[in-house]
Amino acid sequence: MLLGLAATPAIAQDDERVARLFEELQAAGPAQTDGLSAEIREAWSRSGSPAIDLLLTRGREALGMGDVEAAVEHLTAAIDHTPGLAEAHVLRANAYYLDGLTGPAIDDLRVALAIEPRHFGALEGFAALLEEMGRPEAAREVWGRVLALKPQDAQAGEAAHRLDIMLGGRTL
Repeated sequence: MLLGLAATPAIAQDDERVARLFEELQAAGPAQTDGLSAEIREAWSRSGSPAIDLLLTRGREALGMGDVEAAVEHLTAAIDHTPGLAEAHVLRANAYYLDGLTGPAIDDLRVALAIEPRHFGALEGFAALLEEMGRPEAAREVWGRVLALKPQDAQAGEAAHRLDIMLGGRTL
């Protein structure tokens, strides 16, 4: 139960589906990882409310068009009505980051991870921000969390390898 709200049957089914997809992700090869990840993100994008889903879609589309202000407005409206929707927080974090607002971006990523600790999109964004802020050890730790969820993820593997080299082969 998120934030005191009972899950609808559709959301409960999505939770079960996401759990199965994460199991499949553990055994997936590189070719399947992107598809399974996309299925998980799609499930996370369903709130159970057509109106909230539309706000999320509009926010995502505004982000894609580079309209950061519209993205923040749509995603904030979605969050105001459904604060337990981690995907909305992750998307708004992306918008804040693109607008140069690192602090609010980090805040939204933290909220998303409190809601859904397995949210690899939030972890990836957090790792990238940590690296950008000159914290390679912390970034490497977070990329390791992504790899624990998605062992064959190319981006996470490359980032972890690059940071391992940068850190001189030190283990965490």
